[in-house]
Amino acid sequence: MSPSSAPPFPESLAAALGERFGARFSRGESVRLQHGRDESVHAPQPPDAVVFAESTGEVAEIVRLCRDHKVPVIPYGAGSSVEGHLLAVRGGVSVDLSGMNQVLAVHAEDLDATVQAGVTRKQLNEALKGSGLFFPIDPGADASLGGMAATRASGTNAVRYGTMRENVMALTVVLADGRVIRTGGRARKSSAGYDLTRLFVGSEGTLGIVTELTVKLHPVPEAMSAAVCAFPGIDEAVRTVIQTIQMGVPVARIELLDALTLTAINRFSKTTLPERPTLFFEFHGSESAVAEQAGLVQQIAGERGGENFQWAIRPEERTRLWQARHDAYLACLRMKPGGKAFPTDVCVPISRLAECIAETNEDLRRVSIPIMLFGHVGDGNFHLVVLVDPASEKEMAEAEWINERVVERALAMEGTCTGEHGIGLGKRKFMLREHGEGAVDVMRALKRALDPDDLLNPGKILP
Repeated sequence: MSPSSAPPFPESLAAALGERFGARFSRGESVRLQHGRDESVHAPQPPDAVVFAESTGEVAEIVRLCRDHKVPVIPYGAGSSVEGHLLAVRGGVSVDLSGMNQVLAVHAEDLDATVQAGVTRKQLNEALKGSGLFFPIDPGADASLGGMAATRASGTNAVRYGTMRENVMALTVVLADGRVIRTGGRARKSSAGYDLTRLFVGSEGTLGIVTELTVKLHPVPEAMSAAVCAFPGIDEAVRTVIQTIQMGVPVARIELLDALTLTAINRFSKTTLPERPTLFFEFHGSESAVAEQAGLVQQIAGERGGENFQWAIRPEERTRLWQARHDAYLACLRMKPGGKAFPTDVCVPISRLAECIAETNEDLRRVSIPIMLFGHVGDGNFHLVVLVDPASEKEMAEAEWINERVVERALAMEGTCTGEHGIGLGKRKFMLREHGEGAVDVMRALKRALDPDDLLNPGKILP
């Protein structure tokens, strides 16, 4: 159902929200449009109204009012999702949580912090300066932590520090009927009942709205070193990654970028990196451990034809290097002016990574549109940025074909249709293929139990 075919927005609800929230309630076209689009190729679908919430209690009020009027509610963080997670497919109210941006507590001695959902990862790390601690989950975009929990985000540091699943300890969640619950706690382990925290992490706002989180923090390493190394071919680069992981080298990050991505980065970031398949590494630990890890990886890479190791030890050099990596998505967009990105990602067991990427590269040679490959290959996760003109049926068909091919290949290799982007609208059709009818039926039962009227971010995840 599209917003145009959804029931008219109840004027009684508009009046109630306007009276309660004043200027923080908006039905303006520009505000609605901003909250009805993300970084995906999906056409914008704006909500009927937007409310800017500032507390858990206010979110609960909004949800109760919308429930009474049977109007959908869509949580909104930073708008950086790439699978249509926040599109208002049935109209409704977008609840903007960006104003809930307080770091509520930092327990340095326990290595955890409690924050409101609108706090971004950069904001949290800024607040941690001087504490000797940091929050490692880094999806590239300066996403909100609530949104990162909702999509089970990860990023470049996942190979060492894990994903949001491993780093969220507790949540405050507003349910579909307006009740507020607290899941988990600050203890490092518990055997007390169902693990509700993990249920809501990755639920994409379809089971409840996350308003507060307690997350793990990690000590800032004594030493850090980063490096870039180019390879004669992508297979040699991938096999270097596999050998590094299988030998148990505790690298913090291993990122793969193909030659076309390096071309895009050089143009965008004004760098002069070799335009060949390239690995970005980072090592964390004591000075001696970092030197040992770096030396071992350099030896492994050298045996696979890796050369021209460029080291970045000083903080400003590392920042410049990783900024170039994080700019890859924007850099890729510049390769097709006026085009849109059709991003997709998959994750496979590390032993199948080389095979999966090699077969994917064979497919890429069969299409006419520019496609860049890069990813967090240390945990078997890679991305394709497919550049298309959304008005071109031919280009969209090619993009859909590539998406289908890479997902089917990953599933055949006992992988997943998405390592970190999430399902949203874009990958619902793969849920049955990945999980089977029985498991999807259990997911539907959970959705019905917690949201019987299907008002929380409807149309997402479940086929």
